[in-house]
Amino acid sequence: MSHNNTAINQLLKPISRHDFESLAKKHHTGQKLRSATRWDQFVAMSMSQLSGRQSLRDIESNLESQQNKLYHIGAKPIAKSTLARINENQPCELYEQLFYKLLNRFKKQPNKHKFRFKNPLYSLDASAIDLSLELFPWARHRTDTANVKLSVGLNHGNYIPEFVAISDGNENDMIKGREFSFPKGSIVAFDKGYVDYQWFAELTNQGVSFVTRIRSKAVYKVKERRCVNKKLGLTKDQTIQFSSAHAKKRGVPELRLVGYIDKESGKKYEFLTNNFNLAARTIASIYKDRWQVELFFKAIKQNLKIKAFNGRSKNAVMTQIWIAMITYLLLAHARHSAKSGWTVQRILRVIQMNIFERKTLKSILNPSPRDNKKGQPQMRLIL
Repeated sequence: MSHNNTAINQLLKPISRHDFESLAKKHHTGQKLRSATRWDQFVAMSMSQLSGRQSLRDIESNLESQQNKLYHIGAKPIAKSTLARINENQPCELYEQLFYKLLNRFKKQPNKHKFRFKNPLYSLDASAIDLSLELFPWARHRTDTANVKLSVGLNHGNYIPEFVAISDGNENDMIKGREFSFPKGSIVAFDKGYVDYQWFAELTNQGVSFVTRIRSKAVYKVKERRCVNKKLGLTKDQTIQFSSAHAKKRGVPELRLVGYIDKESGKKYEFLTNNFNLAARTIASIYKDRWQVELFFKAIKQNLKIKAFNGRSKNAVMTQIWIAMITYLLLAHARHSAKSGWTVQRILRVIQMNIFERKTLKSILNPSPRDNKKGQPQMRLIL
């Protein structure tokens, strides 16, 4: 019988221990760690993401019960007090940089979105992670709420978040959005919260296309009108120029305005883009597909541990969020072993039940059909 490593061993395999230890050495503060290492911390916290552990005591008990299997991934059980102290004091930047190292490896894999055009397609959005104001006063958002904001640029070819930033809940979405450097030739879809005329000019100069919705009170002049196929739900396809003093000062170029009516809801939309090459119907479909980033936020909030935290300091919260994002990357990478059409959410649920099983990931995520042997006596129900 062939030997197989545990599922978690195989899942963590893409992480280079050499790279991890180099980052751990770089991002260390205080005295040398004695009773546990940063790798022990990472394994403990990533296991809590994969197995749904709810507290530090829960994590400690789970590790102790599986300590003979931790040896094979170079880790050991870690006391809850030690884990709390490392989460509190050791810089979270280790996991931020580890996330991007992994991302650079996974980006090289082939990916393809559902549209015919070959340009990379991204959705840009931000979502608040709510916190208790009483427990996390440093994250105060308003007088009665606290949160941090997770900004993401999601690649539609592989549904991997290629651009990630965590910021103060009071920070405007545009601040982190403008820091993301999308590749030349790519297309980015975002909602009206990112409308900024100067940024529109910058994206156009960088060779990046965007698709968004126009604000209701925008002032513009129509430069050109094109015929549209109303059977496809299109109402207009125009070249426009924003004419307000605010827009002119920021150098916004001529843009394209596409009108569309959703046949199911009857709701009217007006999409704004700097792409004049794609069909008007495709522009509408791109914005509709922006919903994938909303599904991404829903999936990580429902399935990863970023709503209840095992520490109260900002560093402990950031550490947990970055490890959750690394866990999502590893699960997304495991898709090649899963059945066609499986989502990251479904993969996570299956791995939660098999995290310490000594089976190949392929056999866990791509199980063979059950034999339907009706003729066997043990399969019969005797009445």
